[in-house]
Amino acid sequence: MTYLAELDAYIDPVKESLKRVRLVIFDVDGVLTDGHLNYSDKGESLKRFHVRDGVGLKLLADMGFQVAIVTAKDSLMVKKRMNELGIQHYFPGVKDKLELVQKLASSLSVSLEECAFVGDDMVDLPPMQEVGISFCPSDAYPLIGEMADIVLAVPGGKGVARLVCDILLHSKEQFEAAYQLASSSMFERIRNK
Repeated sequence: MTYLAELDAYIDPVKESLKRVRLVIFDVDGVLTDGHLNYSDKGESLKRFHVRDGVGLKLLADMGFQVAIVTAKDSLMVKKRMNELGIQHYFPGVKDKLELVQKLASSLSVSLEECAFVGDDMVDLPPMQEVGISFCPSDAYPLIGEMADIVLAVPGGKGVARLVCDILLHSKEQFEAAYQLASSSMFERIRNK
């Protein structure tokens, strides 16, 4: 099976919902990272990000999607990574993700039906149930896997954002144009906010 055929298998059951997406919201721990916590000898929490996820987040933004990162924790490491990627909507230390998603969508004039949420644990369930389409990694908490519209074939921290990006771009027939852009020297420009 080709990669595009694999993407079609995700897309076909929820094609209309995917076509409406304008805002994509990602959790961090367990989605953009593998969910493990590592601490340095100074007590700092270390996080490991997949470079392909960075490409996916940049491609979504370059192709006209609004991209947001919403996390319950506040980490300098995550802030640095989001700044490197030029993420305009980064929200650390969020206790009520649904309330934040509702406010963000309203401020961007986007309906909840036009939002996608990517989460992996119970704190992500309220927004996942309210948006137009929800995704989770293959190793999400079991109840999240049962509730998500799309369970991805990759675990957290192993390319979740890139796969979500490819599904969305392919569903909107932007896949080829996006990867022509990703192949250009312009794609690697500095994107700091």
